[in-house]
Amino acid sequence: MATTRWASWLTVWLMVLLLAAPAAADARWPEQGWRVLPVSSSYAELLEALREAVEAEGMFIVTEAGPTEAAARRGETIPGNRVVGVFRNDYAVRTLRLSVPAMIEAPIRFYVTENDDGIATLAWKTPSHVLAPYLEEGGEALAEIGRELDAVFDAIGRRARAAAQ
Repeated sequence: MATTRWASWLTVWLMVLLLAAPAAADARWPEQGWRVLPVSSSYAELLEALREAVEAEGMFIVTEAGPTEAAARRGETIPGNRVVGVFRNDYAVRTLRLSVPAMIEAPIRFYVTENDDGIATLAWKTPSHVLAPYLEEGGEALAEIGRELDAVFDAIGRRARAAAQ
């Protein structure tokens, strides 16, 4: 009987720990404005899947930057880390017509990181959050661009995650 109670108690605690693990894994990401998608693939696989998803959703990679390769050339080893700037000219023109300062936020970026366990994470600040500081000038039309881009970025994220699984 004591063994059964011990096993039940242990089972309950293991379940609590397992359910808490995803939250703990994302604790480093601020909640406001971020979308974070852990995947079950490697950094390189996710990065390639992201590039393909951007193209499939009709957007363009405008910039890519990350310290991983440069650090390796200096003899440093750090986890994979890449910022991928994504945008499209029609969104740029619409945004500029509403708020010149808002264009400092373009391209809007995806962030691909390699976790300690070798598995990757895809994250991005939602476009509506990124554009929010400019709504006083750009008004509802700029808010609409943010919502449109939210849907596009979500589609890219879902597509990249599915391809990388």
